[in-house]
Amino acid sequence: MQRIPAVTTRTAPQASTAALTAMSRRTGRTMAIHATMASSPAVINAYTGLVGALGEHGTLDAATRETIALTVAGANDCDYCEAAHTAAGRRAGLSEEQMVAARTGQRLDDPRLGTIADLAREATTSAGHVQDATWEAALAAGWTEEQLTETFTHVMANVFTNYFNHYAGTEIDLPAAPAA
Repeated sequence: MQRIPAVTTRTAPQASTAALTAMSRRTGRTMAIHATMASSPAVINAYTGLVGALGEHGTLDAATRETIALTVAGANDCDYCEAAHTAAGRRAGLSEEQMVAARTGQRLDDPRLGTIADLAREATTSAGHVQDATWEAALAAGWTEEQLTETFTHVMANVFTNYFNHYAGTEIDLPAAPAA
């Protein structure tokens, strides 16, 4: 059940309209998650600030970002984000098998992506704690300390949306992710 009403650029609080418009342009349409976040200027602007910082300063490629997003969505059982990031994962070149593996905690066929998925899953399910062995495996796979630091922000951006969708009861307005 949708608890927080979705708004439009005409019905949103004035302080939400610029962020809602920007997200609609970025995604090519107004997604239910953004329309629901826009009910509160604090929420939509916090989210767009985080996404904007990652877009402006981030170094991770699309396949890596979507692997992290799918891993976090799977760990948090967020149907909305699994659906959204499955579509984005396809555009980023991930295979169906890779996306299902990321969502379900299985080993990815790409060892480098597998280590970043392991790190993201561990951070998600352990309140940010990551074992030294997981960190060292990611470094050994070729990830830099800067990229692993950035990974934390991708994890948190995805936890933000996962929890928001659970909290708000966001209506899923895109095709569901394939069953895992």
